[in-house]
Amino acid sequence: MLLTAALWGGTPVAIRFASESFPPVTMAGLRFVIAAGFMLIWCRFERTELRLRRDQLIWAMGLAVILFLQISAFNVGVVLSNSSHGAMLINTFVFWVVALEHLVTRTDQLTLRKLLGLVVAAAGVVLILTVDQAGSVDESVHRDNPSVTGDLVLILSAALLAIRIIYTKRALAVMETGKLIFWQDILGVWLFLGYAFAWESFRPADVAPAALWGLLYQGLVVAGFCFAMHARLLRKHSASRLAVFSFTTPLFGVLLANGLRGDRLSPWLLVSAACVAVGIYLVNTGRQRPGSRLPTGS
Repeated sequence: MLLTAALWGGTPVAIRFASESFPPVTMAGLRFVIAAGFMLIWCRFERTELRLRRDQLIWAMGLAVILFLQISAFNVGVVLSNSSHGAMLINTFVFWVVALEHLVTRTDQLTLRKLLGLVVAAAGVVLILTVDQAGSVDESVHRDNPSVTGDLVLILSAALLAIRIIYTKRALAVMETGKLIFWQDILGVWLFLGYAFAWESFRPADVAPAALWGLLYQGLVVAGFCFAMHARLLRKHSASRLAVFSFTTPLFGVLLANGLRGDRLSPWLLVSAACVAVGIYLVNTGRQRPGSRLPTGS
C-alpha cells in the first residue's frame, strides 16, 4: 500500500514532465486511452460483463463528465503551479468528501476528530496559498514555480474529485466496479479528445522522451498498476486499513517533485505538507461507521 501511495504521489510529477510536449487536455485524453485499454484487459480477466443497460449508461455518462472536468482542472492546475503543490492540494479531496457527506448527502457525521483534521489541513492550504508562492522563488534554480491561480485551480479539481467519489459510490449500486471505470474512461476519452481537437494544438513529432514517459506513467502505472494493486489489496484487507496509508501520498509527492523536478523544499512547504498529511490521517482514523473511510488516489 505504501508503494501504491508513492506511485500515486508521483502523478503530478509525471503530468509536469508530460506537459512539456502535450497540452493539458490532450494529455488527459491520451492518458485515458491507455487506461481504457488496461481496463478492457482487466475486465476480460475478471470476466466482467461490459454491456451497459440504459440506466447504467446514464450513470456512466454522468461520471465521464465529472472525470473530464476534474482531470482537466488538475492538469491545468499542475501546469500553472508545480508538482509539489499539486500533490498536496489534490489530496484535500478527502476533506471535501467529509464536508459533502456531512452537509449534502447526510451519510456520515462530522466528528470532533474529523473537524480537527479539517482545521489542521486548512492551515496547511492557507500556508500554500499565502507564503509558499513564486514571489520568493529563484527562477534560475527552480524551473516549476507555483502560482495562486494554479493552486486555486488545483483546489477546484480536489472538490470535483470529491464529487466524483461520492457519485461513484452511488453508481456502484447499479454496476460493477470494472464496468463503471471502463465506461467512464471510454466516454471520458471522447470528451477529452473532442475538446483537444477543437481548442488545443499538438504535434506528435515534437514529443520529447521525458514527456512520453510521463504520459505512460499516468496511463500504465497510475491507471493500470495502482488500480490492480489496490483491487488485490482490498480482497485481503479492509478498506479502512488501506485508507490510513493515504496520508503518505502528499508526502511522497513533495519528495518526488523535489528529486525529479527540483521543486523547492522550503520550510513552509514542508510544514504545509505535514499539515495536509496529519489532516488526512485524522480523518481516516478513529471510530467510524463501516465503509465510511475514504479511498486513496487521484
